This record gives sequence, C-alpha cells and structure tokens, in this order.
Amino acid sequence: MNEKSIGLIELSSIAAGFQVADAMLKAGNVRLVLSRSICSGKYMVLVGGDTAAVQSAVAAGAEAANGCLIDEFVIPNVHPDVFPALGRTQPGEPNGALGILESFNIATLIKAADAAAKAATVTLLEIRLAMAMGGKAFVSLTGDVASVEAAITAGRRVVSEAGMLVYAVVIPRPHPDVYHEVI
Repeated sequence: MNEKSIGLIELSSIAAGFQVADAMLKAGNVRLVLSRSICSGKYMVLVGGDTAAVQSAVAAGAEAANGCLIDEFVIPNVHPDVFPALGRTQPGEPNGALGILESFNIATLIKAADAAAKAATVTLLEIRLAMAMGGKAFVSLTGDVASVEAAITAGRRVVSEAGMLVYAVVIPRPHPDVYHEVI
C-alpha cells in the first residue's frame, strides 16, 4: 500500500471509536495504523494510505462519529519518518542533540512532528500518544544542534498556533543516561 498520507479521528467515546474505525476501513483502501482508547476516556483511529483513500476514510469516520468527534485531520505527503515513529521508539544510536516537543493533544502533536521532520534533517525517535500521560503527547527527535533547533521551532509553531503547547526543549549534549531513557 502506498502510504503517503495519514488521517486521524479523535473521539470522546470508546464505543464510538470502534464504529468509526469500521466505517473508515470500509470507506477507503487504507491501513489501520492505530485504533485504541487513550487517556481521559477518549478513542483515536489513525489510518494511512494514498491521499484520496485517507480523505475518504476520515470523511466517513467523521460522519459515523454521531456527535463524539473531538478532532480530525489528513496530512497529505506526510514525512516518511512519521509512520515508524508512531507509538514506539525507532532503533538507532543517539545522533547529537535531543529535542522534545510536548502537546496537550495528539492531533496537533502529529501535525507538529510532521512539520519538524520536514523542517530539518533530524531523526524522529518516537511519537508517544496519550497513554499514561493524561491525554498529552510528545515527539522526541535527534540530529545536529542546528537541525534539532530548527525542527523544534517548526513543530513548536504548529502546537503554539493551536494553543496546545505544554513545553519544548533542545538538549545540545544530553547525558548518555538521558538518551538511554528515550531510546
């Protein structure tokens, strides 16, 4: 499957989440990336595929949400590092500076992670979404100091404009034990 785009629906109901996931998968030739409950009793459905299929799936999911829709988005031409970084740490060695960007919601954080990856030559280590974090989300990334600063600035802009910024940090030379906790 050609996964150039990603789409998300966030819901206020877990039960509605299953209904929406079903509608999304039936509406377009998409791959289910994540479908799960998240903190604060919400549910998220994340799909990937070609842009038209993802748009169709998100539209069908939003229609099936029956008043439970919190947020939705489609990112066409998503940066290829976003898919493997979702919900897990990528294997790899530390590559210089460490950047962390934290958001109050998952939808804005995924958009910010995409913007960060497109803004500079960095490696997305992990995009962690709302589990055991009170509904918050964060992205960790690595690269040379200037690239990490540029990426965090781009991502921070997206989160700040949405009013969802918790905190952002660039650590130029992290202690190896800090990296051990991230990777």
